[in-house]
Amino acid sequence: MDKKSQARPPIVVVLGHVDHGKSSLLEAIKDFNITAKESGGITQHIGAYQVEHQGKKITFLDTPGHEAFEAIRSRGTKIADIAILVIAADEGVKPQTKEAIQHIKKAELPMIVAINKIDRAGADPERVKRELMAQNIISESLGGQVPSVNTSATTKKGIPELLEMILLVAEMENLKGDISKPAQGVVVESFLDGKRGPTATLIVIDGTLKEGMALGTKSTAGKIKTIEDFQGNPIKEAFPSDPVIALGFENVPAVGEEFKVYKDAESAQKGIEKAKKVIFRQSEAREGVNTLNIILKADVLGSLEAVANVLDNIPQEKAIINVVKAETGDINESDIKLAKSSRSMIFGFRIKASPIAQKLALREKIRIVTFDIIYELAQTIRDALERKLEPEIIKKELGKIKILALFKTEKGRQIIGGKIISGQAQRGAKTAVIRAGEEIGTGRIVKLQKDKADEDTVAKGRECGILFEGNVDIKEGDILETFSEEKQKTTL
Repeated sequence: MDKKSQARPPIVVVLGHVDHGKSSLLEAIKDFNITAKESGGITQHIGAYQVEHQGKKITFLDTPGHEAFEAIRSRGTKIADIAILVIAADEGVKPQTKEAIQHIKKAELPMIVAINKIDRAGADPERVKRELMAQNIISESLGGQVPSVNTSATTKKGIPELLEMILLVAEMENLKGDISKPAQGVVVESFLDGKRGPTATLIVIDGTLKEGMALGTKSTAGKIKTIEDFQGNPIKEAFPSDPVIALGFENVPAVGEEFKVYKDAESAQKGIEKAKKVIFRQSEAREGVNTLNIILKADVLGSLEAVANVLDNIPQEKAIINVVKAETGDINESDIKLAKSSRSMIFGFRIKASPIAQKLALREKIRIVTFDIIYELAQTIRDALERKLEPEIIKKELGKIKILALFKTEKGRQIIGGKIISGQAQRGAKTAVIRAGEEIGTGRIVKLQKDKADEDTVAKGRECGILFEGNVDIKEGDILETFSEEKQKTTL
């Protein structure tokens, strides 16, 4: 191997459905490898960290559905080397699991499936594997090529095996970095520190990053004053796959931007692109389809671009997102007025609302929601969009009753006798009346008796008396199909 080219740690991104344990799994990995003493009491979320297992390092992006991954995926650049697909063992494949699979496939990343929450009642890893087959993800244990590991963030079970699998996949990928080159990489977190100025978490993809180097992204530049490792310890240089905190940018760079080293500050300044307008997908209004109007405010243009990429992945067949306004800067009075006139929600990313805007929003009952993590912003918009959907009515069959006798008929009501031929009869149940295989009307069981005593239910094989209320006259030989209806939240 070339002395300048050396093996580098894998960069791992963790994706999956919301609430399937991505964050807790990452915390479990961190706790497993980084003690409180070693970490120096990390309090600041920096977006990436490194662990060591069997003497080898692994770099994790520790924001679920990380915005840098989203933004860079759209530009055809791979920030991650390996993707962990997290699926809850008791819930299986969900809509966002499928979306995560598409992201991973599009980025052409090797995948490891972490079947999480195996400590829970109802956990069924084999069912999860069968469900994945429908997505063309075939586990090694079923004859495929995708490795899977059973894990529990709560008990730490499977964590060592997951780390071993990551190292095995990384070895097969033969990841290399050229330490002789000037550094290039990606901004994974950034913010304005009140005391230290523009602060950015960078992942070095290739080359070596040293203190004093001139760095530039498409939106800003600067000379690096200080480099720290992910635990906040000062370091002089960083190598391929290392996550570092860098100080010295003139402005806050946007998350997802690529950075590279220039020969001097002047050259870095020339690399800054002029601001361009961010284009958001606008779906045409459709009859019978609800629309969610939103106003977006963000810290920098690159953040708006990252938000646009994330919103592109939210399905809009059943409900539409209409971006009324999208710009950089804090939320102000005019934003509140526009939100009122357009009936919009206001979403802020890494910005705040001015005191005047806050008071006006309170008075006008305008909802303002601000975020520091783009995944959470996208999830909140998704939830708001789903609230626009009518709930789905789920029909559950309870039983069938064959009518044997008619006792009394009055307007809209009949007293009848029947035998339960499947399931059970249930007082209050909704009923479809079937004659010669066709539904001829509907109604409800108002009262139910067995042996002249009132009952709530009567089991299969028993005869019963029924007070039926409905829009049809029942005849002997008819079948009553009883059912219950439950409202279920509609998903996108």
